[in-house]
Amino acid sequence: MSPPLLASLLSANVQWAERTNDAHPDFFSQCAKGQSPKVLWIGCADSRVPESVVTNAKPGDIFVHRNIANQFHLHDDSALSVLTYAVNVVGVEHVIIVGHTHCGGAAACLEAAQAQASNSPPTVSPDTPLGRWLAPLINLVTTLDLETLPAEAHLEAIVEANVKRQVENVCATDVIKHTWAAAMGGEGKEKKQVWVHGWVYDVASGRLKDLGVSRGPQPQ
Repeated sequence: MSPPLLASLLSANVQWAERTNDAHPDFFSQCAKGQSPKVLWIGCADSRVPESVVTNAKPGDIFVHRNIANQFHLHDDSALSVLTYAVNVVGVEHVIIVGHTHCGGAAACLEAAQAQASNSPPTVSPDTPLGRWLAPLINLVTTLDLETLPAEAHLEAIVEANVKRQVENVCATDVIKHTWAAAMGGEGKEKKQVWVHGWVYDVASGRLKDLGVSRGPQPQ
């Protein structure tokens, strides 16, 4: 038998599937034929930021990659393969990096940077998987002028700076550069329109904020 929590999840799934099938009888049969989402969401693994829920989307609307602190490392084959598949196979038109307030990963990086600055023992061991994963964000924190901001604004500043850096990283990938540079083919046709955006989700209000750092194909 499943533990009570897991049993409740399975039961809720049955109820959801039945309600969905009653309201849209062909929904699951259409899903089984394939997917064609226009959005790739690269977000944090935080349980409070489920992309389909906060955007009121349905299965099939959003292609997803989530990890600790919504990172996009240029040497991460997992993220790179998701981006490549999303753009070249699925056909997404928008890649959105989504950070969020009250981010535990960003908070850990702030603490680690503060410890580093004061020559204190590291709060995140650099020899652990988590330490290696967060190292680029810790380094980014050390470059920010946080001392010019009140302490309560430090985490939000890190979250936004992190999103902006990951937008830069996505735009630096071969798949995005090649997509922007490649012609679609045929007279009068434009280049494939893939845009990269940076958003932040406010956990306390449930609202998404566009940071205004969108980038797309440049005219030749």
